[in-house]
Amino acid sequence: MTRTRFVLGVDLGGTKISVGAMAADGSRQHALHSLPTLAAEGADAVVERIASMIEAAIAQTMTETGAARDDFLGVGIGSPGPLDREAGLVITTPNLGWHNFPLRDRVSNDVGLRATLDNDANCATLGEWWIGAARGTQNVVGITIGTGIGGGLILDGKLYHGASDAAGEIGHTTIDSTGRRCKCGNYGCLEAYASGPAIADRAREALAGGEDSLLTTMVEGRLEHLMAQHVYEASKKGDDVAREVVRETARFIGTGVANLLNIFNPNVVVLAGGVAQAGEDLFGPLRAEVRRRAFKPAVEACRIVPGELGVAAGVVGAVATYLAQYPAEA
Repeated sequence: MTRTRFVLGVDLGGTKISVGAMAADGSRQHALHSLPTLAAEGADAVVERIASMIEAAIAQTMTETGAARDDFLGVGIGSPGPLDREAGLVITTPNLGWHNFPLRDRVSNDVGLRATLDNDANCATLGEWWIGAARGTQNVVGITIGTGIGGGLILDGKLYHGASDAAGEIGHTTIDSTGRRCKCGNYGCLEAYASGPAIADRAREALAGGEDSLLTTMVEGRLEHLMAQHVYEASKKGDDVAREVVRETARFIGTGVANLLNIFNPNVVVLAGGVAQAGEDLFGPLRAEVRRRAFKPAVEACRIVPGELGVAAGVVGAVATYLAQYPAEA
């Protein structure tokens, strides 16, 4: 009987950590759980939380499948970047406040398993390409929209990292040269307009004049608690303020996507993260903006779709990046 081997996946984000286990052939997922990142507690506390979550995922998978501890090959980690993948370092990340932090080796040492490190958006893109919305294609642009905006590029069937592991930083492409200040220090980045917190900020600005809106009711008048999810939900219910914020968000993202179509000519653009909850309220005007701005042959060759894997995308992709680096073990 063939022995099933497993790989752990870690998706580290600015607001939450997701961890799960997968069969190395991609056929099954186990023990997917999420916890708040709590980055303000410091990098050491975050690593401890990751290690604890990995151990819990191993224990649950062993219970569910009868696997032994040595059936677990290793851990793939997806983290915001930029990164030095070879050294296993998080060079810097605005949403976590880390600099030159040896995340890969710290996690590996804590759980006693070999680990790999890649950009979190690369992982989400690879996950959607492996078993999600972009499976069966050769050229993919992935965009993850959450606390920040990340991106991943699969060109000719291979994840593209660039000369210094910095490829795919789509959130920090400029859509307005004199625009809003971004956490990275630049002005006019896509992330400064269309990340989850930026969407919430723009909704609060739209409500500053005292307009009637479901958004105010949803957070009981405490606008500081407003989140992008509230905007998506209110838009679906027909709220005028929320619908305009979503349409504006679609124009910002559509501008960025049109640039990417003209540069990379992908088969698929996958939008993952919370933005997928917005549905056609966002994807309809987004596709229209892309059609308006990008070359027709690039538009005709490309599907622009929400991710299929939801919160699992980063975990699945982290597993895939591990297997890409150590394929012989599987």
